[in-house]
Amino acid sequence: MKRWITACFCAAALLFSQFTCTQAQVEEVVSLGADLNEKQQQQMLDLFGVKVDEVKIIKVTNQEERDYLEGLVSDDKIGTRAISCAYVKPLPKGEGLIVETHNISWVTKEMYANAMATAGVENARVVAAAPFVVSGTAALTGIMKAFEEVSGKELDKEAKKVANEELVTTGELGEDIGKDKAAALIKEIKERVVREKVKNPEDIKKIVLQIAKELNIELTQEQIDRIIELMEKISKLDLDINRITNQLENITQRLEDIRKTVEENKGLLQRIWEAISQFINWIQSLIERFGA
Repeated sequence: MKRWITACFCAAALLFSQFTCTQAQVEEVVSLGADLNEKQQQQMLDLFGVKVDEVKIIKVTNQEERDYLEGLVSDDKIGTRAISCAYVKPLPKGEGLIVETHNISWVTKEMYANAMATAGVENARVVAAAPFVVSGTAALTGIMKAFEEVSGKELDKEAKKVANEELVTTGELGEDIGKDKAAALIKEIKERVVREKVKNPEDIKKIVLQIAKELNIELTQEQIDRIIELMEKISKLDLDINRITNQLENITQRLEDIRKTVEENKGLLQRIWEAISQFINWIQSLIERFGA
C-alpha cells in the first residue's frame, strides 16, 4: 500500500513539474532598459498592455547592449543609457514572427524580424518600444534576452552576434537606398545563400548583384563588400531555410509588394523613356526637315 501511495505521489509530482514547466514557457516577458525611471517603466508596461504582477520583467543594461553592438555602430546609436524595451509573447508553432514598433526611428519591424530569424527567435509576438524616440538598434538585445527567458531556450551566441550585425548593416543600407528596399534586399540574399548553401565569396557576390539588379537597387562597392562579409558569416550558421521562411511569412507579403512596386516602376520608367525618345526623335526630324 505504501509503495502504491509513493508511486502515485511521484507520478503526481512529475505531472505537476511538467505542467509548471509548460506554464513557465508560455508566460509573457518584458525587457526594460535598466536606465528608465519608474514613470517611464510604467509607461512601457501600459503600452504593452501588461501589469507588473502579471508578467515577468527583466532588465537590460547598456553594457549588455554594447557587448553586441560595439564596433558595429556609432556610439550615438548605442547611447550611454539602456532605454529600449521589448515585449515577447510566445505563439503556437507555425505562427511565425509578428513584430510591432513604437518610438523606433531607425529600425523597421521587417529589419527586426529578419535579424530575429537569424538569431533563432521563433513563433512569437514582439513589440520593440521606448518611452521616447530612439534609433532602436539596442532593442534586439532585449528581444533576444526576453525570448530566451520565455522559451527556456538559450540562443546560439554567434547567431546573436551575427543577427545584430545584420540589423546594423540593413539599417545603414536603409539610409542610402530606403528602409523597405534594404530589408527586402537583405532578406532575399540571405534566403538564397542559406537555401543554396553558398559559402564562396565570389558566388555570394553574384547573388548580391543579381538580386540588387532585380530590385533596381544600385550599390556601391563598399556596400557590396559589406553584404558579402555579412553573408559569409550567415552561411557559417546552422540555419534552416524552411524555418526562416516560415518565421518570416508574416512580413514576406509586404516585402513582395515592394518587389512588385519596383517592377511596376521599372515598367513606368521604361514607358517614360520611350516617350522621351520618341519626342527627341520627332524634334530631330523637324530640325532636319526645316533645316534642310
